[in-house]
Amino acid sequence: MVPPTLLHDFERLLGPDRCLTDPGVLLAYECDGLTHFKVRPSAVVFPTTTAEVQAIVRACVKAEIPFTPRGAGTGLSGGAVPAQGGVLIEFARMNRILLVDAENRVAVVQPGVVNARLSETVRPLGLAYAPDPSSQTVCTLGGNAAENSGGPHCLKYGATTNHLVALEVVLPDGDVVRLGSERAFDNGIDLRGLLIGSEGTLGLVTEITCRLVPIPARIETLLAPFATIVDACRAVSAIIAAGILPAALEALDERTIKAVESSVYRAGYPANAGGVLLVELDGHPAEVDAQSARIREILLEHGAFNIEAANDPVHRAKLWKGRKGAFGAMGRLAPDLYVQDAVVPRSKLPEVLPAIGRICDELGLPLANVFHAGEGNLHPNISYDGRDPDQVARVVEAGRRIMMVCLEAGGTLSGEHGIGLEKQEFMPLLFQDDDLQSMRLARAAFNPQELLNPGKILPTPRACVEVRSAARKPA
Repeated sequence: MVPPTLLHDFERLLGPDRCLTDPGVLLAYECDGLTHFKVRPSAVVFPTTTAEVQAIVRACVKAEIPFTPRGAGTGLSGGAVPAQGGVLIEFARMNRILLVDAENRVAVVQPGVVNARLSETVRPLGLAYAPDPSSQTVCTLGGNAAENSGGPHCLKYGATTNHLVALEVVLPDGDVVRLGSERAFDNGIDLRGLLIGSEGTLGLVTEITCRLVPIPARIETLLAPFATIVDACRAVSAIIAAGILPAALEALDERTIKAVESSVYRAGYPANAGGVLLVELDGHPAEVDAQSARIREILLEHGAFNIEAANDPVHRAKLWKGRKGAFGAMGRLAPDLYVQDAVVPRSKLPEVLPAIGRICDELGLPLANVFHAGEGNLHPNISYDGRDPDQVARVVEAGRRIMMVCLEAGGTLSGEHGIGLEKQEFMPLLFQDDDLQSMRLARAAFNPQELLNPGKILPTPRACVEVRSAARKPA
């Protein structure tokens, strides 16, 4: 519990309107986009400056109260859940774009800036911010930094870490440091890179310097329907094997298509398709034309019914509407949604996807797949009712089996959603004890008291033994 004296300190610092303690109001902050894990904080505070974050952190450390950062709450691994209660530091009101430097192609922002807003702001300058998570209209850049978020266009442009050149960070003891450089290179150990993807366990990011990229001269989006999602995945491997690197290469299966086409995200995907591919190309017009011609040949060779091409912004936006709105469309099917994001080699997609389907069929769970096919970054979606203990138990078991299938195929635990609370029990299956101890030492160097976002990512030593033993069970 947070002592009353600490709450009074917060109210004096921020005012009562930026310090929430009412139990009913706090319910809105007990989970992130993964509703399976729920812990209600004792208080939620809304800083607007680095100095206020610093003061909040120092007050929590003095009182030995855990504190957890939160952006928009769109994460899908429980990373923003206050696992041990305490204070939730909500960055939604630190939402200013502080500087746009078109000449040097950088922007300086606060962590609460919504991802899509940055690209909208710099578009008149012929620039864009490349990482584009599916939740980009609501997720924040601070949360993207914490999870090293991906997105469809990260196939060509890379994940968040490739586009953040400098960070201002409040450390877990309240000190403020700057990591990285606007010059996009720095001497010494890359602590900026260590912070990005650390899921809010090493520091609280209060200012971000983002790299901007020019808007390509030509953009073309292709929609190709197939009889099965497996046929679509074989086409994916063939495109990459041909030496072509599209800007994006996304896949949706039959169940996802039906959910999308029955929702406000309707995009005109063919109703008779077992799967569709969205392929986006960008660059010099001559290069795009040549790549488009070759990709069309490959798609047709691998069974595409036909190919729809979109070259103008309105048409392209329509085709992308279904992909970007897929998770929202799933919300109509059941109260809760479990989304995994393991990564497997592209060549393994045709065998891994049917295996995932069999797991859900055996457990009587509805499965829909929408994923970054070009990277092998899967997003199996299981709709369920979290109020039903039996359904919850089956979803948890499905998640375990799916993860085992992906790891046995040579995959990894997470492509962009992070480890958080969801996958920490699987960490011993991918990392040896010495590897995990190195991670603990790195965290201890920044966060020795483990008051910042405690209980995330790393399992206990005992859990390592239990998980490795459980892994011997049939998947």
